[in-house]
Amino acid sequence: MRNMLMKILLLLSMTVSAYADIIDDSEFGGLCVMGLAEGKVIKTDCDVTWLSDDNKTYCFQSEDAKSVFVQDSARNVERAKEFYAVNSLSKTKDQMGLFSTKEVNKFIDKYITDKTAAHGGVFPLRDAILGRDLQLTYNEIDFTRKLHGYGYFPSVKFHLKNQEDKKYLIDFWVKPENGKLLVMEERIYKAPRRYDGKWTLWMRDPRPWWWIPASEHPGETEEKKAWEVISAIESNILEQKFRDKGEYILIDEETGEKVSLEFVGVHQPVRRLKEDGRYFACTDFRKHGSTNEYYDIDFWLNEDDGSIRVGDVRIHKVPEMKDGGFVQIDRYNFDDLEVDIIP
Repeated sequence: MRNMLMKILLLLSMTVSAYADIIDDSEFGGLCVMGLAEGKVIKTDCDVTWLSDDNKTYCFQSEDAKSVFVQDSARNVERAKEFYAVNSLSKTKDQMGLFSTKEVNKFIDKYITDKTAAHGGVFPLRDAILGRDLQLTYNEIDFTRKLHGYGYFPSVKFHLKNQEDKKYLIDFWVKPENGKLLVMEERIYKAPRRYDGKWTLWMRDPRPWWWIPASEHPGETEEKKAWEVISAIESNILEQKFRDKGEYILIDEETGEKVSLEFVGVHQPVRRLKEDGRYFACTDFRKHGSTNEYYDIDFWLNEDDGSIRVGDVRIHKVPEMKDGGFVQIDRYNFDDLEVDIIP
């Protein structure tokens, strides 16, 4: 009897685990995609699913919801994305009231301490600009900023392992989600540079987007700011990395090759097309595993109901070997487009 009970419990645990795996791999975190398309947030256990042509799994609250969805799947996915983007920002605004700056600092202190302990006493960090893996020693939290609707941004002091004069200021993007705090991104804000015989802290370029806004809150002005567009781009990149187990994968439309890329930064300025109001910005990515193969990727964004979302991603320039070194070759240009510069 006891053995039978153990088998039942094991089967149940395996079933729960299987459901958890499906939810983790599904779009919109397992929410009913048809519900989102209709402006409603409905949690599911993902026992009713649909697989798209590009191998994305969507969950439904019922077979009836799925039947309605597949009648116009493309349009319903777009409607779901629009509502999900707006709802995500709204949820962040609401949940920021649950945490004080002191609680955020306590959270990030524990996050850094735990990660340091798990890596033999050093805090590992990827330097995306130089393509290097750093081993850092944690000093202290310098200060924490917050941006309404987007999250908290602690700036933390580190130094290079065994080199106290080579100091770093690292920014963490911390976001509240479902009553918990999550680290979205770790970014070098200032790095050591040799000047007049000494190591001094210098601000990196491009600087993190959260340093661009001054005191305004999102939505205070009718026109979107450049930092809001950059935030939408970087959020889109992070979402794909989460789905693809830490990698950003882009399919080269010309060659069909799947390229694993490492994000470096977004170019300034951000532009807006006069013709149709779309925003676009160029970004730098490095081919994963390489130090000198750079891609220039364009992100095209649409604005709807006050939210900005990525609509299209295109390869602008690709690395090609010329005379013993890699140079960037244009795939297309937009010199004939009339644009406004977004401040």
